[in-house]
Amino acid sequence: MSKIKSFTAVEVLDSRGRPTVHAICQLATGHAASATVPSGASTGSAEALELRDGDIGRYAGLGCLKAVANVNLEINHALAGKDFADQAELDQCLLELDGTVNKSRLGANAILAVSLAFCRAQAAEQGIPLYSHFAHLAGGSPILPRPMINLFSGGAHGGEQIAIQDVQIVVPFARSIRQTLEVMSDVFRAAVALVLERYGMRLLTADEGGLAPEFESSEAMLAAAVEAINLAGYRPGNEVGLTVDVAASQFHGEAGYHIDGEFIDRGSMIDLIDKWCAAYPIFSVEDGLQEADWEGWQRLFQRLRGHTMILGDDLLCTNPGRIRRAIAEEACDSLLLKVNQVGTLTEALEAMNLARNAGWKVVVSARSGETEDDWLADLAAGWVGDYIKVGSITQSERLAKYNRLLVLEAMCGLRLAKAR
Repeated sequence: MSKIKSFTAVEVLDSRGRPTVHAICQLATGHAASATVPSGASTGSAEALELRDGDIGRYAGLGCLKAVANVNLEINHALAGKDFADQAELDQCLLELDGTVNKSRLGANAILAVSLAFCRAQAAEQGIPLYSHFAHLAGGSPILPRPMINLFSGGAHGGEQIAIQDVQIVVPFARSIRQTLEVMSDVFRAAVALVLERYGMRLLTADEGGLAPEFESSEAMLAAAVEAINLAGYRPGNEVGLTVDVAASQFHGEAGYHIDGEFIDRGSMIDLIDKWCAAYPIFSVEDGLQEADWEGWQRLFQRLRGHTMILGDDLLCTNPGRIRRAIAEEACDSLLLKVNQVGTLTEALEAMNLARNAGWKVVVSARSGETEDDWLADLAAGWVGDYIKVGSITQSERLAKYNRLLVLEAMCGLRLAKAR
């Protein structure tokens, strides 16, 4: 049982220089902890709603002072002095206090910051590491997820110079986080040299640190990733593979999918993804079709099942109801878990358990607007994520998570999850 002394919050900035919420939980025992929440650029329509101020004269309307005030006033007044047995009880109180389906009244950014800060404070009160507390919530034994590391970016993350959003690498032969990051460093340096030689440009990077040159086509991006792997001295597929975040909703309209200078229909988009998977060592395809096309997702899954992960982000939005539908309709076989899409730890855990019980893989993901807070690494380890998707290895808000994984590996003895 944990008794709340107070919740407070301040407005801070994320990695894109946009406001977000930093919350502090103080318990009656004197233990205290804080948490900062991220924000996405490529967002699904079913995501919980971040509360923004709408004052165009301040941060172009993206300020979070209303959400911060909701923590300092209404949430604090409602929760201060109360005892909570566990995370689920606190989160349920937050949901009832907000009273909306999408957390639009108090703001998902305010609610999640409070949910996370309480979780950290409880870990401190119990005298255990955060990853151990997360593991207790999930009822499992901690293990380190395998990183999906950003190499090239386009779409909403990279100025839309190319339609598809991200090409990441995975290192299936690696036996540790340390070895994974060593390999990624080699591949990234090779990619830098390749980009400089081919495009003769200064290094432009995207929101998550991926390189963002003016590729001629989506396939050119994939081909360059394979070339970088080869230049770094590794074998594509066996030693280093690719994962692709298509983010198809971002370039879908009434005329179809606008990709590589032309409009194509659903069937042609499925054919194109199938062609990529046959030609390149692609382990996972994320959001290959737009988020409302359930029939199309079923067709894509039938085409690629058994050899390529079909990963749902915008389709699922870490939403238990949408996950249940995807399981029933066999629309995908992997969940991209983004806690801020749903808004509380308890709901995110429900989403993860649904995916696990269906035999799905779980990829724990950061957002394009991240912070230096490293709670995501502890969550991914404690909740036994198969993979973690944080971004590249060049920006502090990304490195905070990778460095935390390195510490968990070296100092806490956690081992890397098995490759698929």
